[in-house]
Amino acid sequence: MTGDHDRITGHHDDAYPPEAERTFAALPPAGGRGFAETWWGRAWLKALEDSALDGAQLKLGRRHARAGAVGAVSVRPGRITAVVRDRDHSRHRTDVLLPQLTGAQWDRFLDLVADRAGHLAALLDRDVPPVLAEDAAAAGIELLPGIGDMESECGCGAWDHCAHSSALCYQVARLLDQDPFVLLLLRGRGERELLAELQARSASRAGAPAGREAGAERAGAGVPAAEAYAARDILPPLPAPPPPVDVPGAAPVLGGGTPPAPGVAVAALEFLVRDAAVRAQRLLADALSSWHPDAPPPPALTPGQDAVRLAAAGAGEAVSARLAAGSGRDVRGLALAVRAWELGGAAGLAVLEEEWTPDPAALARASGRLAAAWDDGEARPRLRVSANRWTVTGGEAQLRYGRDGRWWPYRKEGGRWAPAGPASEDPAGALAALSPEG
Repeated sequence: MTGDHDRITGHHDDAYPPEAERTFAALPPAGGRGFAETWWGRAWLKALEDSALDGAQLKLGRRHARAGAVGAVSVRPGRITAVVRDRDHSRHRTDVLLPQLTGAQWDRFLDLVADRAGHLAALLDRDVPPVLAEDAAAAGIELLPGIGDMESECGCGAWDHCAHSSALCYQVARLLDQDPFVLLLLRGRGERELLAELQARSASRAGAPAGREAGAERAGAGVPAAEAYAARDILPPLPAPPPPVDVPGAAPVLGGGTPPAPGVAVAALEFLVRDAAVRAQRLLADALSSWHPDAPPPPALTPGQDAVRLAAAGAGEAVSARLAAGSGRDVRGLALAVRAWELGGAAGLAVLEEEWTPDPAALARASGRLAAAWDDGEARPRLRVSANRWTVTGGEAQLRYGRDGRWWPYRKEGGRWAPAGPASEDPAGALAALSPEG
């Protein structure tokens, strides 16, 4: 497989300068411990175990590694080498080959590490956080090997991973746990070279405030959920979920004692604390439910929508007056908004407060639904259309067409159009709800 070596590494043996190679003394027997404790060490072994065709050879390789049969390990770009002692005391030189990153890939990797202070700090601390691997993968750089990336050459003559190359891979997982720069050297760059290039790039960015601020902003971004899920097979198991909470926690009483500061409404604060407890209990119950993983997250409410939600939660007259003023409504307008919210949530509120014109195709569908809603010979009300609103001519009833294709009944009360019932797929049924018999 010498040709494969040149293809994978892109170099010949005499092309490596001395500083591009590291040699590690033979590790002591592993005893009963695992070979990898870090997520990247486990990912390395997973690539081996997913690629090897003979499970018996893997098992024997684990025994060799656990018994300390792997000698000193030499690591250089694209290749690791060691002599492995067999059970009959024969010795075999074995090599494991890994593709190197291209120059363009290294440039992208160095840029993303230099742009994010957290990545650089993690590497200096001999750590590879999952988000670093995720960012690298998003830039087209796979730091860790995948299925088929690790090839082997062994003096025993095996063409696939044998017990000797498997033992070497298991031992290398222990080295990776201690120093992830071993993996980067395998991918083509030594620690000193990497750090020198990162220092140069960081220094060049020090004179660019916008870039530095952007990097600082990314540094606090945390770990994307997608990365955590992607690494679920190699990360430690998550702790057990918290127990369910049947009822919200009791809200404290804030009145009495020291008088509140000017402008602070104690009743409003107590209401907000109660509301926060109710919402927290509901969110926890949803998170622990069986359907939660498949449910999309609810859209965030605007301040105006949240004011209506709070008023609908039983805010009381004084707090409702503050909510009305804060959301740009009068008291009656807030009451109508609460009624719309109770009938249809954010969608119902939008139908009350937004007037929009359906596009021609949607308008034609809506008009067709209206025309087909009454049987032939049945008395049909005369309707006047304006935007998404169909008003009964000479009456005080109205149908509003929602963006979701449903019909909402409205009735004029005291000079204002007010929600009169829940939405319906059938416009005739929605209008019937406005009749005295409905």
